[in-house]
Amino acid sequence: MCRSLSGWSGQGYKACPTCNEDTPSMRVIGKTAYFGHRRFLPSTHCWRSNLDFDGRTDRKRPPRRFSSVDIMDQLRRVKTTILGKHPNYGGVKRKRGDDELNWRKKSIFYELPYWAEIDLLGTLMGDPHKSKDTNNARRDLQNLGIRSELHLYEDGNKLMNPAAEYTFSEANRRKFCRFVRSVKFPDGFAANLWKNVAQNDSRIVGLKSHDCHVIMQRLLPVGCRSLVNKTISSTIIELCTFFNQLCARTVNVTDMVKAQDQLVIILCKLERIFPPAFFDIMIHLVLHLPEEAILGGPVYMRWMYPFGRYLKRLKDYVRNAAKPEGSISEGYVVDEALTFCSRYFDDIETRFNRPDRNDDGIHRTRRLFVFESQCKPMGKHQHKQELQLRGCLNPDEAHRNEFADWFFEKIYAMNRVHALKVTHELLSLASKSNIFVSSYPACIVNGVRFVTHARDVRLKTQNSGVSVPGTENEIFYGQLQEILEFSYLNDFSVVLFKCKWFRCDSRRMVTKNNITSINITSESYKDDQFILASQAFYVEDPSRGPN
Repeated sequence: MCRSLSGWSGQGYKACPTCNEDTPSMRVIGKTAYFGHRRFLPSTHCWRSNLDFDGRTDRKRPPRRFSSVDIMDQLRRVKTTILGKHPNYGGVKRKRGDDELNWRKKSIFYELPYWAEIDLLGTLMGDPHKSKDTNNARRDLQNLGIRSELHLYEDGNKLMNPAAEYTFSEANRRKFCRFVRSVKFPDGFAANLWKNVAQNDSRIVGLKSHDCHVIMQRLLPVGCRSLVNKTISSTIIELCTFFNQLCARTVNVTDMVKAQDQLVIILCKLERIFPPAFFDIMIHLVLHLPEEAILGGPVYMRWMYPFGRYLKRLKDYVRNAAKPEGSISEGYVVDEALTFCSRYFDDIETRFNRPDRNDDGIHRTRRLFVFESQCKPMGKHQHKQELQLRGCLNPDEAHRNEFADWFFEKIYAMNRVHALKVTHELLSLASKSNIFVSSYPACIVNGVRFVTHARDVRLKTQNSGVSVPGTENEIFYGQLQEILEFSYLNDFSVVLFKCKWFRCDSRRMVTKNNITSINITSESYKDDQFILASQAFYVEDPSRGPN
């Protein structure tokens, strides 16, 4: 869309609007490949003289940085013409001159004063409809004289295509499909991807744009580790980690500057793995995403999902395929009329007064965080100090047994002398909760849906995973077993989660390539099972088994 507004064509040898006339490109069989990212490396880098890429050394300088003055100078050379086929041009499209580069037109936005997803999964899966690993791609390798083990050869009357390391075998393809089918995301996080897996576990079809992002950022790094060799999997994980970092709610400028240098290395690694035909313009444009994030801010404020959903809504208005524009106009007018009328309906549920899916209601402001389910109760450390001064041999056990009574006596003693720190909330907390406790199979806290593990196993989503940060920056992982609501005086209440915690020592928890794998068969902290609220979700790690 940016290229359409700017007037720069996204096709041809100079398709990149950032690299402009210095776009690294080459002609392969049947297409243009944007290959040769070694020119972005330092001039002394060892890969500059490596012949494994395209059979030649690369001493080219990085593309120039074009200023606004340079761009405006290029636009002055663009002729004002009529787009498309026109009788003035003999009924054919006019060809651009060499001095016009890839500019198709001079956009009207330049008159204003302030204007001076990748086919990786298809190639890994060996999908014949989406894979870039075609016979022509193998012939390109033969023409360049590299990777002789991937060259085509004849076996009798058949043309044989050797299996590549970067594609899944048939068994691994089915294994990855079963992995995608088994994944359960939190409510509202993503679509049910199990619907996109073919019945015979051989293909993944019908993915939307957001589905591709979820697979790229969350599933592919985990699923590919045991299905391809370490060199290929680590490179793919590095690329997926970058997209995960790029699409975060908060973007750090320092991280994007580092990612800019790392992407050059990643793309060079990909050039040593995949054939040149894999590198279309979308692969090359990844190199410029960090710079765009620095200039434009977080990606989620600028991506096209809202517009794509709205276009789908407009397409649903079409009832007469012969007159789609008229159908869209009529449907839009009716929708606008209904929207206007619904603003005056207070006693009927409309899009304006309908609560959100995970709305947890309006909460009264509390002075104690414990009644907002956001922190631990007060006074814990002071009680331990008194036990130690009394010479208690086991202060931790005594603290668990005596803290409630000590806290009650402490608060009421302060209340008798009219201490200002004692509020109604503090008195209610010290008076202990009601002996009757409410238990629920699910709840919504701060807009997040939580479900107990017993109910979660019957659902297509997963909302029973919890994680809590420790006092020394460690993270504890577990599964939600029970949701308990404790009632106090003056209509106060606290919701606690009883969890099964996993043992997270160095033998049972492994963090590699920013992916944490946990053995969920070993339980820990059985005497400290209650928390307030947080959330994580787990997927089966194919490289380490179902547990």
